[in-house]
Amino acid sequence: MNKNVDQEMRKVIIDLLEKLNTIEYINPESIPNIELYMDQVTSFIDGQLEGSKRNEEDKLLTKTMINNYTKNDLLPPPVKKKYSKEHLLCLIFIYYLKNILSISDIHSILKPITDKYFGNKDGHDMEDIYAEIFRIEKEESTKVLKEFSKKYAISKETFADFPKEDQEMLHAFSYICLLSFDVYMKKQLIEKIVDDVFTDRK
Repeated sequence: MNKNVDQEMRKVIIDLLEKLNTIEYINPESIPNIELYMDQVTSFIDGQLEGSKRNEEDKLLTKTMINNYTKNDLLPPPVKKKYSKEHLLCLIFIYYLKNILSISDIHSILKPITDKYFGNKDGHDMEDIYAEIFRIEKEESTKVLKEFSKKYAISKETFADFPKEDQEMLHAFSYICLLSFDVYMKKQLIEKIVDDVFTDRK
């Protein structure tokens, strides 16, 4: 790998690291432990996940979305129009899952968990569920970044015999395809787990 390519790759790795730090799960300690009205919920989620926006004007979570999640039994209904900390935790899970899974699959996954742990006063609750997922996601972040870097290095070695003026575009295309195939394979695995483990629990 020549010096220019190496410098470019370092920049991409740094950019990926910065992006990764902005899209990670919301820290449990930053979630308010008081009940919130709808507008406060959407403002909180929008503020916490601002780094996930592709465009500044994008809406991450709207009142219509939240109402639909409740209507579709993904989210337990609010109490007197107020949402608890556990509601926020569920909404965060839904936000991340909806980017790759159908509403039906999210329902299959979340419903048995919320049925057992939402508002549970006799043992573990949704806060404990979220804290455990947050812990393992933090641990996995470095591994994910290394995998991104590995795929990037592979993409830079492709299309060597193509015209020089096209190689930057083709390397980017190769990188996108590698990442997309990875997402596709993981999505297939997730759907298989949903079908085998969660479907009968709805």
